[in-house]
Amino acid sequence: MAAGGYGRHRAIIFTAMFVGYTLYYFNRKTFSFVMPAVMAEVPLGKDELGLITSSQSAAYAISKFISGVLSDQLSARLLFSSGLLLVGLVNVGFSWSSTVTAFAGLWFLNGLAQGLGWPPCGKILRKWFEPSQFGTWWAILSTSMNLAGGLGPIVAALVSLHYDWRMTLSFSGFTCVVVSVVCLILIKNEPSDVGLPNIEQGAKKGKKGSSSDNSTLTELLLSPYLWVLSTGYLVVFGVKTCCTDWGQLFLIQERGQSMLVGLSSYGNPRHALLLSMMAGMCVSMFLFRVTVTGDSPKENPFWTVAFQPLAALTGLKEHELWILTLGAVFGFCSYGPIALFGVIANESAPANLCGTSHAIVALMANVGGFLAGLPFSTIAKHYSWATAFWVAEITCTGSTVAFFLLRNIRTKMGRIPRKAD
Repeated sequence: MAAGGYGRHRAIIFTAMFVGYTLYYFNRKTFSFVMPAVMAEVPLGKDELGLITSSQSAAYAISKFISGVLSDQLSARLLFSSGLLLVGLVNVGFSWSSTVTAFAGLWFLNGLAQGLGWPPCGKILRKWFEPSQFGTWWAILSTSMNLAGGLGPIVAALVSLHYDWRMTLSFSGFTCVVVSVVCLILIKNEPSDVGLPNIEQGAKKGKKGSSSDNSTLTELLLSPYLWVLSTGYLVVFGVKTCCTDWGQLFLIQERGQSMLVGLSSYGNPRHALLLSMMAGMCVSMFLFRVTVTGDSPKENPFWTVAFQPLAALTGLKEHELWILTLGAVFGFCSYGPIALFGVIANESAPANLCGTSHAIVALMANVGGFLAGLPFSTIAKHYSWATAFWVAEITCTGSTVAFFLLRNIRTKMGRIPRKAD
């Protein structure tokens, strides 16, 4: 009976969080999805575009860090739902605006509201799932970002064929408002809220040798591994944001493509997968930058041979399928490390500081997201989008090499328990 109760509530709560966070992420990127349509109506330069995206990234970094540190003091259910409500209201307000100042201010508020989304998800997962299941359900919930990031540009482009960008943002915003109410009703903070025994997390209290639970914040901050993770997360998240925010403009403005195409104690067993995906990011970025040109259909007979059968079935051109393939590979390789960095930071830290550990690496990730805004667009303004993407590519490659050299660093963060004599 109890097991059935857990299963039913877990399914309802997890589904609500998955749908809710999919909308969180979709409405975080709506401006990027409709950017070409906005530029056709409102004159926006590259610096102004960078200001708008960076304002959101800066606010998100601040909000997510504070939310992560204080998540244990707040109601996760209320925090998650109120954040989704605010995101929806801001997107509706954005659809009514027409000036750079209003865009930047509202997108800053969007970033503040966005920070209320993921920390409550992590807290609820810890409360409802056993430690042995935590990484699995964290990874599954993380795919909500992949779903929103993958389908978002396609949905936005298709909707824009029938409605303008203002209607697109209004509709997505109102959807968030409705779903936020549903999440408030369905999500429960912990099993005891529905009359079930709470699940014990972490080491048993009072067990000899479990002094890692008493680690201090200073001991966590002095751990070299924390900063290796933070730096890697900064670069991966920053490069991913560069490609998702600016890839469409790069294809349209410089490559002449259509809008729709623009879419242990030492080491850790997850390091091999992490490194392989970071390497995949580097390779897919390189191919994206050097193989896609304004004359792509003529310059690469390989596409004609490899994609001709699929092109006949889908109605797309061979070079369009190549661009979509590169986008799919980059998406697979970039979202994997984003999930892995969060899991590793959480599981490598002492139980009493796992939330703070994740908040620190997430803060560094959002610093990378901020750098992917105005600084990145400034490089494109003074040189070209190709040069800006080359900088991102070199940065990602350097980070991958550095992480490979440091792959066997001691991963235990915090106090190391002394062995009994």
